Amino acid sequence: MTAPVWLLDVDGVINVKQPAWHAPPWTGKAYDAQLEYPMRWAPQLTTRIRQLHRAGVVEVRWCTTWCAYADQLERLFRLPVLDRAFTDDLDGDDVPPVKLAAARAVLAEGRRLVWTDDAEVPEPGPLFDELAAGGRALLIRPDARRGLTPAHLDTIEAFSAAPGRAPARRG
Repeated sequence: MTAPVWLLDVDGVINVKQPAWHAPPWTGKAYDAQLEYPMRWAPQLTTRIRQLHRAGVVEVRWCTTWCAYADQLERLFRLPVLDRAFTDDLDGDDVPPVKLAAARAVLAEGRRLVWTDDAEVPEPGPLFDELAAGGRALLIRPDARRGLTPAHLDTIEAFSAAPGRAPARRG
């Protein structure tokens, strides 16, 4: 069984104000071209992402406006070099269609999809139903203040271990 592809956003998913984990968050800085951005994350979250990726449970791909600068994230979050869903430096109105195209491309490859994004994972409706059809996608739209929680990671792990079907999730 091929591992699902996990399209991973950063801001509102990993980089959050109040991480929903049981230890104090870590802070650091990442750089987008010449600009400095403060980051705040739960080290337990990034450790678990790293473990799931390295164990082959999921294939993590960056799907974030940080893709062009993902080396900054990998250094800061102590993650291995991960594939990028796109490499262009995008922002604004360019982002939603590119992220959606990345999700559709994963499904078109015949792969199962995990997509975690606080803004671009669709709300319930026709687009959500399209992506989640047949249980091939786990769609998680976390609270942007709290980001991914331990329960979300448990759900991702369970979805990845299941033989091809799991319910889609909204949050």
